Amino acid sequence: MTRLQARGLSKRFGSRVAVRDVSFELDPGAVLAIIGPNGAGKTTLLSMLAGGLAPSAGELRVPAEGGVGWVPQQTAVYSKLSVAENLRLFARLERVADVEAAVAGMLDQAGLRERADEPVGRLSGGNRQRVNIAIGLIADPSVLLLDEPSSALDPRQRARLWEFILTRVAGGTSVAFATHDIAEAERYAGQLLVLADGEMLFAGPPQGLRGAEHGSDLERAFVAFLAERGH
Repeated sequence: MTRLQARGLSKRFGSRVAVRDVSFELDPGAVLAIIGPNGAGKTTLLSMLAGGLAPSAGELRVPAEGGVGWVPQQTAVYSKLSVAENLRLFARLERVADVEAAVAGMLDQAGLRERADEPVGRLSGGNRQRVNIAIGLIADPSVLLLDEPSSALDPRQRARLWEFILTRVAGGTSVAFATHDIAEAERYAGQLLVLADGEMLFAGPPQGLRGAEHGSDLERAFVAFLAERGH
């Protein structure tokens, strides 16, 4: 099996249903944006896909080779360690066969070679986020999951970050990311998944969410779509 498959995924926390009956597939080299209001269940869904949360119901299948890389919204790095030291540490935790080769390759792919010996705490927000994503990719996963990857980044930092991510996509890595930025979802994702109150309301290409009355304005179409469904 080469694709990630979710079938009827649901998650309850006591009496509260955080995610209800979500199904989709993610092909190799595909990019999926998960969008929805605050509290929609986006992070909970990603956490289930990453294996950090066990579904209350449903079935999840991940690629047999490579597995899943998970990058939460909060950077999972050690600020006093250098960029290379962080990568080396996580490569060992992931039991990468050739740690030094993996670190060298990731420094080049992430454009961080010149920052390799610099403590992560001294980096800009954009560079720290590239380190964060490099850690998620250090074991060469088939699927990369990102929670608000460009949050708080300026447009130039965001563009450099996505240049790095899309290089991996071109090599066959699948990406699913949660975002509040509808323009970002439209620019980089071939598929959208819309959640509201834990319910999947839409899954398909961005053009399928647009109504003729909204023209090319996907954000306006998204807001209208939610309103029509009582959200």
